[in-house]
Amino acid sequence: MPVKRLGLIVNPVAGVGGRVGLKGSDGADIVRRALELGALRESPQRAQLALRRLVSLRDQLEIVTYAGEMGADEARAGGFAVTVAGEPAHAGQTTAADTEAAARALRDAGVELLLFAGGDGTARNVFDAVGDSLAVLGVPAGVKIHSAVFATTPAAAGDLAALYLQGRREALRLREAEVMDIDEDAFRQGRVSARLYGYLQVPYQRTLVQSAKAGGVAGDAAELAGVAHDVVNDMSPATLYLLGPGTTTRAIVEALGLAKTLLGVDAVRDRELVGADLSEAQIVALLDRYGGGEPDGPAPQARIVSTVIGGQGHIFGRGNQQLSPAVIRRVGTDHVIVVATQTKLLSLGGGPLLVDTGDPALDLELGGYAKVVTGLGERMMYRIGAPS
Repeated sequence: MPVKRLGLIVNPVAGVGGRVGLKGSDGADIVRRALELGALRESPQRAQLALRRLVSLRDQLEIVTYAGEMGADEARAGGFAVTVAGEPAHAGQTTAADTEAAARALRDAGVELLLFAGGDGTARNVFDAVGDSLAVLGVPAGVKIHSAVFATTPAAAGDLAALYLQGRREALRLREAEVMDIDEDAFRQGRVSARLYGYLQVPYQRTLVQSAKAGGVAGDAAELAGVAHDVVNDMSPATLYLLGPGTTTRAIVEALGLAKTLLGVDAVRDRELVGADLSEAQIVALLDRYGGGEPDGPAPQARIVSTVIGGQGHIFGRGNQQLSPAVIRRVGTDHVIVVATQTKLLSLGGGPLLVDTGDPALDLELGGYAKVVTGLGERMMYRIGAPS
């Protein structure tokens, strides 16, 4: 059987700003600050999760990539045959220019599919380099992932790449997918300024590829007020509530007469704000202080309130990485409150809710059905899709 050539680019610093609450990773200063705050480089590990789904094709694949953390390390760790087409200009410090140079080099090497691990900024770099000249697929590894060029999870990216490389065109097709990006400085100030940047050619299979993030689907004021008052009415004394980003969760905090960080994680206890725009470490410290239980055990006096990303369906893993696997396990999967207006659920077109925490075992635990608060005294049982 002829050997297939798969291109691989890993942006090793994609997503480093997520768990430390920086809401992005664009720019050397933000990356440096994130690492100083203790952020870990998770993008290489997420690339490996995708490659694991290609192990059955290992003898039929040649992975063409860049040196070191930009792909060669991850491919070799998976036991794949590797061709190194270049290296970053400065070892240990990759830039957008390195991503663009790598994308052009892999295109010129004749890869059949370019798999890249990163976020919306990385997608922009790939678009700038190769446009619609070859098939491309994103492994979600950034903080903000608004674009439609990404698989729903790293594992789904691997599955879709396998389908495409095996020539199973009856199961999928190439489609133009939106590359979206936002102004990160405005994002950190609580303003979302997103725009369409271009289109990439992406293998498409409905259950494996995410949609572009849909704006303006939170619901009308009456729906939001109903959700907010339902959650507030059910709040228990001496319980720590961790409220993720979004307009729906903001309505809950505002119903208490408090100010909510629109794009951060805030904490409320006894109807008072006890933490705003929190990092993962700050959340863990609050759980130690207020959550009850032992420091490394469950926190029965804590709840996570998470909303749904309109058009995509994610409740974890998109823009709320501060609510990390460690935090979710500490609170307990049974203590997650999902909130969404019916309008937002309708924007999913019947698709499931999604989780992409970075911990496949936790994603499985979160699967099944969730009771979603959709209004005052209103609940809807909604499926959380099983990870690929």
